[in-house]
Amino acid sequence: MTGFDWPGLMRLGFHGLGLKPHEFWSLTPVELQVLFGGTDGPKPLARARFEELLEAFPDRKGKTDHGGN
Repeated sequence: MTGFDWPGLMRLGFHGLGLKPHEFWSLTPVELQVLFGGTDGPKPLARARFEELLEAFPDRKGKTDHGGN
């Protein structure tokens, strides 16, 4: 089988954790990972690191700017 096992993940969420469908679908991937006990992987980007990256790589205005005014 290839791809992501959505039926298995949904069974674990609905039956294993007792989540309601709207609760399951409103979770972020990181929240799902924590609920299912998988926290050994890479850590999510923290706000402080995000701010450092914004400062190091600011958005540029001009020909390549595709957003905003």
